[in-house]
Amino acid sequence: MPAAASTRLAPGERYLARRRWARVGWIYGSLLLVGLLFIGPFFISLTASLKDNPLEWPFRFQFPQVSPRNWSAAWRLGIQGANDPWLGGWTYGSQIGFEVAYFVPRGTEPTPPQITIPRRKPGAGQGAVIDRPYAADYSEASMPQEIERKPFVYKGESGQLVRYRFQVAYARELPNPEPPEAALKHVSKPRIDRLPADLESPRGQIFISATLDPNRLERRGRVASWDNLTPGYLGYTFRNYVRVFTESRSLETGRSLFLSWTLNTFYFAFVRVLLTLLFASMAGYALARLYLPGKQWVFLLILFGMMVPAQVTFISNYLVLKDGIFGFTNLFGVSTLLGSISGLILVGAIGIDKVFIMKQFFESIPRELEEAALIDGASTSTTFFRIILPLATPALGALTILTFQGAWNEFFWALVILSTGPQNAYSLPLGLYSFRNAYGQVGDWGLILAGSFLSMVPIIILFAVFQRYFVESVSFSGLKG
Repeated sequence: MPAAASTRLAPGERYLARRRWARVGWIYGSLLLVGLLFIGPFFISLTASLKDNPLEWPFRFQFPQVSPRNWSAAWRLGIQGANDPWLGGWTYGSQIGFEVAYFVPRGTEPTPPQITIPRRKPGAGQGAVIDRPYAADYSEASMPQEIERKPFVYKGESGQLVRYRFQVAYARELPNPEPPEAALKHVSKPRIDRLPADLESPRGQIFISATLDPNRLERRGRVASWDNLTPGYLGYTFRNYVRVFTESRSLETGRSLFLSWTLNTFYFAFVRVLLTLLFASMAGYALARLYLPGKQWVFLLILFGMMVPAQVTFISNYLVLKDGIFGFTNLFGVSTLLGSISGLILVGAIGIDKVFIMKQFFESIPRELEEAALIDGASTSTTFFRIILPLATPALGALTILTFQGAWNEFFWALVILSTGPQNAYSLPLGLYSFRNAYGQVGDWGLILAGSFLSMVPIIILFAVFQRYFVESVSFSGLKG
């Protein structure tokens, strides 16, 4: 009893403890609310990128692409269509079985729906221009056969649930009917990316369910439309992400434009990071440690340059690039730097703000380290590259993230310099912008959202790798031991 009594808190101490916990709760709740405000739009955009109609209203979190039943059905249909459970397809000799159920009101005789394999282009814009074989030229669909009929109540109305089954087979070797000159353009028994289908029900019958939920219901629900009956898991759940690679293709080479844009942006960001780390660190060290006549005036000029927005100088920079740096590039057979990644690299290759960051960081490193190196006979370059630069790892890591992120998301200069060149020379932000132009100025928002989220992946990975450099102190990394 005495020991238990001694552990009890006095009323005043209990009050202070409750206040501390209440304060912690308020701080934690406030941070959680702020986090939700930032993550909420991100999560909604990610969810919308999976939908067939990202602009639907009211916004729903339950839709066909997140249904495990549809995942399983898409997987099975992908195997039946092309022996590919991930991306699906339609190959010669394949045959699929499909079921669909309708509600038929009491007093109405059930009538089988009509199935059509339409000649439908994949998407719009660039996807509609590329010449591809149509599944309708090679496929034959059987008439739907009734397989089940049972009592059913739909929204308080009594009737019957009638289930039908039909088959679609890849049975033709050449497009039919087509003129001979058109048939020569196609290869016998080609592999087709998708198998679209429309199922039209008689008036009065209401669509209830199918083996795979349709992508949309048209004509007030009378027509159930599928963009692909054999999509595979990825082709159905992440359809817009697959379309980013399959529909944005070069008309000349047939290569994926999105992949070219990504590689171009990686190259641009990688070179920009290397140039920044090298020259910004050297210039920052020279301003922070070396004796240079007029060094303070140079530093003031740097501060002034940081205050000048890039839009003020873009016309002069544009003219310099247009003339090939006053004609210098003519020596190498290049008349202009517009329309190329090289021109984008040269513009702002070394950010003045990055030099300022490195100068301020180098000034925080104790001079005793350099004096000790000087006593040991190290030259200035040896001191910089073998002693000072390793101590600058936190600043270099932060600079890597900032520079890579700025280069990866560079849009203004990409629009000015690269828009006059071929599409396969675009950077990723400019390429995503071209999606809006290519799709009739209204935008295929599913495609745009999917491309935007794919472009975020490298930034997230880079931040996860280098985030510790934001909190690592120079005193810990440079003077430990």
